[in-house]
Amino acid sequence: MEGKGYERLSAQDSTFVRFEAQGSHSHITAVAIFDAGPLLRAQHGLDLGRLRDHIASRLHLFPRYRKRMVHTPIQGHPVWVDDDRFDISHHVIRAGLPAPGGEDELKDLAGRLSSQPLDLERPGWQMWFVEGLENGRFALVAKIHHSLVDGVSGIGVLTALLSPTQESEIEPGPTWEPAPAPSGLGYLVDGIAEMGDSALAAAQSLGTVLRNPVRALDEVVGSASGVLATFEDLIRRPADTPFNARSGQQRRLEWLDLDMATLRDLRKHLNGSLNDVVLTVVAGAVRRRLRGRDVELHDLDFRVSIPVDTRRAGDDNLANKVSTWFISLPVSEPDPRQRFEAVKTQTRRCRRRRADKAFELFWQLADWSGSSILATRFADVASFLKPYNLLVTNVRGPSVPIYLLGAPLLAFYPTLPLFENQGLAIAVLTYQGKLHVGLTGDWDLLPDLGDFAEDLRVAMAELAQTAEQKL
Repeated sequence: MEGKGYERLSAQDSTFVRFEAQGSHSHITAVAIFDAGPLLRAQHGLDLGRLRDHIASRLHLFPRYRKRMVHTPIQGHPVWVDDDRFDISHHVIRAGLPAPGGEDELKDLAGRLSSQPLDLERPGWQMWFVEGLENGRFALVAKIHHSLVDGVSGIGVLTALLSPTQESEIEPGPTWEPAPAPSGLGYLVDGIAEMGDSALAAAQSLGTVLRNPVRALDEVVGSASGVLATFEDLIRRPADTPFNARSGQQRRLEWLDLDMATLRDLRKHLNGSLNDVVLTVVAGAVRRRLRGRDVELHDLDFRVSIPVDTRRAGDDNLANKVSTWFISLPVSEPDPRQRFEAVKTQTRRCRRRRADKAFELFWQLADWSGSSILATRFADVASFLKPYNLLVTNVRGPSVPIYLLGAPLLAFYPTLPLFENQGLAIAVLTYQGKLHVGLTGDWDLLPDLGDFAEDLRVAMAELAQTAEQKL
């Protein structure tokens, strides 16, 4: 609730706080690689002062990045309050590799940074600027708690900090003064008011339904189909695999690039979407890795969770607004073309059945209720059911070159947190004619994460060869 000295987390945002409490790191890690250009000072490394000044000047665009998390009395719901101890030097930090540092050394450092939880008594983000890379480059390892952003809104943060021009001037942001947090009684009074606001929002939604009952009925019918499909997916346990066991705290990070022109050609030749192609490549790589671990693939139900953005046009809110599709990757199918057709059939069914509607309706209900109970129970049930083997997200990045104070961005690799019973997660982002693929692996469950990156390359080559044979 704005104007009261605090802002209540949405139900979906608060689930990531719950997952953190259950022992899963809930931050997103991203690795960006730059040509240092004007930011490199002779004999002194990166100009960290300018970087801090620049990032501080943009924080008015992201008010939550100067807020810390507290919990309301009685209900215990997480809320954001201004951090009166905010210090940019705690969040923008220098790190280094022995020069000349290569990608292997950077991956090792990024994995170690990703293995450390964020301090939620401070604003939930850090940016580590890594010096010492070969060929005059530097890297940014950014950690942002998932309660602050999802994949799409994270790109919004990226594009706000960077520029499509090589402009290197810093425009000072507006003066910021932290608002005082309310007293315990203030939280309680506002909480009662919020319950009234939630009831009013529900009543307004009912009024919309009554004004257009035909459209509302169509929405209900479509949503019912999606709810039923999602319920069936949730209660059907996926297969047990070496990727799926209780994960620890330590992470491995890996990344690779795939050629976008090849992926677009495959999408065109095979008459599917780019997401279909990516999921087929993932299916081929998972098949290779499981066979390498002597897993019996016949009738193996290897299920993947696919986040779906639910924002409406013009919605620039940075909070999580994501639903989910579940599909079974055809890892037992040896033919790449048939794997593609199986993936395409399932993604089209998800669109037709509006499979993302169930979660969207659930989060609306949870926010309308004004209670923390639904979000808490969702996190607990998800941890108990363990409804998927692998999380794969696909985000469209900037379509033009972008710069940080004149330093060109060369590559950007997003990586995801690992949740209950999950040892591997895959995030992909398009930029500069390439698909940048970021892999997160549990240290013990995925010691061969580097081999899995090579499996992705091989699976893409196999699918391309199949498409050429079709022509």
